[in-house]
Amino acid sequence: MRTTTIIESKRIKLRTLNDDDAAFYVELHNDPSFITNIRDKGIRTLEDAKLAIRTAHNDVQERQGFSLFLVERLEDGAPLGLCGLVKRDNLPGIDIGYALLPQYWGQSYAFEACTATMRFAADTVQLKELYAIVSLHNIASCNLLQKLGFTLQRTISLNEGDEVKLFHTPLKLS
Repeated sequence: MRTTTIIESKRIKLRTLNDDDAAFYVELHNDPSFITNIRDKGIRTLEDAKLAIRTAHNDVQERQGFSLFLVERLEDGAPLGLCGLVKRDNLPGIDIGYALLPQYWGQSYAFEACTATMRFAADTVQLKELYAIVSLHNIASCNLLQKLGFTLQRTISLNEGDEVKLFHTPLKLS
């Protein structure tokens, strides 16, 4: 299965995932910060990861024209995390999602990936607005979203009663 580069910026590219990304996918989904800030998705094996990549990413990409993408550093091809667009039934519109391994925090990779994703959302998907959800305790992500131009709308309940902060921003074509 080949990958497709969706967008490239100064230091990173966002691309579709394939089975070769399974080990990284397991690592990211089992990182304690991912489980705390997003949730435990139960991805423990390479086979779990390959199935999730095919169904939650590639099939979604084919059907919707967007999904979560692998954030890859241009300099050395290191996988840093995921960033992209998600359509959730319990939100008023498409939301931006991202998660990076902790060793890449504080280096502006998340800001760069989200900025590229917002450009993709406006110019390619032609969205006029984006939403984002954040765990109540995740101050770093709240700060990042505000730096990106999102404003806090309210606290909402997701599946199983999880409360999250809902952010929103209008988008403009580049």
